[in-house]
This record gives sequence, structure tokens and C-alpha cells, in this order.
Amino acid sequence: QVQLVESGGESVEAGGSLKLACATSADTYNTAGCIAWFRQAPEQERDGVARIPIGRSGDTFYADSVTGRFTISQDAANKTVFLQMNNLKPEDTATYYCAAGVGYRCLLRALLPSHYTYWGRGTQVTVSS
Repeated sequence: QVQLVESGGESVEAGGSLKLACATSADTYNTAGCIAWFRQAPEQERDGVARIPIGRSGDTFYADSVTGRFTISQDAANKTVFLQMNNLKPEDTATYYCAAGVGYRCLLRALLPSHYTYWGRGTQVTVSS
């Protein structure tokens, strides 16, 4: 069974850091090609943040808005994907979701929700100025 459970969201001040975790299942790691983080602010579209191929450390991809501030990584042994977020800004405030993509489309250098099949329920990140 493919499962994704996000954690680590909190309220922080601008300039602070958070590390989000996406705990997955063995089936997720056996099925998915990629894990990605998306975020969605109220009344906004869901935007891609970062993605990482399952079981490989390279070929990560980031949205321009977070490049240099956020880092996606994975602990394959524990089937967990992380999102380290530094120098947070108020505009980073959103619900953050992790998603698993199946097939080659998630390996494209794009972050489109339509490329991802399985989704977690999200974790809230609030950055105050």
C-alpha cells in the first residue's frame, strides 16, 4: 500500500529553518519513481517545490523560488524523504504536501501535480514577518 505521511510543519519567524519529513511505505519505494514536495497557500494553486528520484541522490530538481534555500534528501533505509527549508520567508507560508510519482514523467525537470499519483494529507508551515 502506497502511503505518505508528512510531519514537521510549524510556525516560525522569517529567516528561520524547518525540516519537513515524508514517511513512506515499502510499497511506495517499490512503486514510485520520484517523491516530490508541493505547497498550496489559501486560494492559490498547488505549486511544486522540489523532487528527488527514489533511491538516487542525484538529479534533484527545485522550483526557482526555493533554489538555494531548500534541500530535498532521502533516507532510503527508513523510506523517508526530507525537505530542509532555510531562510524562510512569509511567502513560504502554505500547506506542504509530499507526493509519489509513478513512471517517467516525474523524472522530467518539471514539478506538475498531474505527474504525481499518490499524495499525503499535508503539514502546515507558517512564516511570520
